[in-house]
Amino acid sequence: MLQKIKDWMMPLAMLAGGIFYDFFSDLSVVTPYLIFFMLLFTFSKLSPKGIRFTKSHFLLLGIQLVSACVFYLLFRHSDPIVAQGIMICFLAPTATSAAVITGMLNGNIAYLTSFTLLSNLGVAIGAPFLFSWIGDIPGLTFWDAFLRIFIKVFPLLILPLLVAWGIRFGLPKLQNQLLRFSKAPFYLWVFALMIVTGRTVASLVHLERHDFKMEFLLASSSLIICCLQFAVGKAIGKRTDNVISCGQALGQKNTILAIWMTQAFLNPVASLAPAAYVIWQNVINTIQLWQTNKRNRAAKEVR
Repeated sequence: MLQKIKDWMMPLAMLAGGIFYDFFSDLSVVTPYLIFFMLLFTFSKLSPKGIRFTKSHFLLLGIQLVSACVFYLLFRHSDPIVAQGIMICFLAPTATSAAVITGMLNGNIAYLTSFTLLSNLGVAIGAPFLFSWIGDIPGLTFWDAFLRIFIKVFPLLILPLLVAWGIRFGLPKLQNQLLRFSKAPFYLWVFALMIVTGRTVASLVHLERHDFKMEFLLASSSLIICCLQFAVGKAIGKRTDNVISCGQALGQKNTILAIWMTQAFLNPVASLAPAAYVIWQNVINTIQLWQTNKRNRAAKEVR
């Protein structure tokens, strides 16, 4: 029963955020703190001894960062807002929940967890460069803008890791308490999803004029990007016998963080792309889980 409720919490959270957008958009100030604690709980399960980086990890990170730049350059002249939406869908780091889905799909959890850390490190360093280059902050030079963004983004992604490992080695009793709340990131994610959905809807509602063509392009392009990243990740995974893990590493994004970064540093309307990405990646995950469960049932019947 609880699992069925959890299956419906994502669409219900988005629905609540969309209906009560005025209320939830006013809570957007707490989003960075929710992201911090989501990562803290996730990294508290991660032992430094379990971190193993391989060539394929760095290949995936390179694809993630280079694709964000290349596709932005390709589309920025035709529509800068759509270009920003496309860029953020590539740039967003791997979701903290990806390890859970990877385990359910019988993938390599250790491989995926290592990449989640690497992906967050890469975005913490790369995002300030990209946002300073793309964003328009009046009266600031490139480096002034870079430092302002870096101060906001880097601690949000890296500080949870440092705090988690500090607790692991310095406060083992607190570490055990954190591990007891293994489901906390999921409920924090649901609450954050309501807030960012409300913020996205509020941005669209308060537009002076609606460009439905642009909104359609943002939503449809995120679908194409989502499918592309899962496909490319799995193609790379075939070479390293990590098909599931590489697919999830590149395809399953931390959309909460992506939406927040877009609304904080880029055109808020562009956040419609990562907001739609939430739906597409969950549809793909649902299909994958159904296929895996079907294969598992078939294997049991053979036995």
